[in-house]
Amino acid sequence: MLGWWLQCIEAQLEVVLMPVQPEQERASGAGCWCCGTEYPEAELVRLGRHPEVGVCLQCARWLQRRAVRRYDGQHPSPAGRLRGGIHAVRSAVIRKGWHQRGMLGSVLRLIDRHLP
Repeated sequence: MLGWWLQCIEAQLEVVLMPVQPEQERASGAGCWCCGTEYPEAELVRLGRHPEVGVCLQCARWLQRRAVRRYDGQHPSPAGRLRGGIHAVRSAVIRKGWHQRGMLGSVLRLIDRHLP
């Protein structure tokens, strides 16, 4: 009985061996794979199964918002509709350039930091 169980476990295990670069080498050319900007290693988010891919914090936030929009499209809910409305307002503000207008822009960017 135990032998069969071990065979099942071994069949499910996957061993992945990959060379890992030391932090000093990786930090020298660390850039965001989304926007292409160079960042120190501390400001990059690494993907779990692909540690060679680094995304800056601003792009990670953008990707998170995009993923939530896609999830809301596939799973409709009242909260999803609210987030969709927030996204529509955010898009209109950016399209009209209001986020770059002096005091109004500062307030809009402050509000945006706290919205989903």
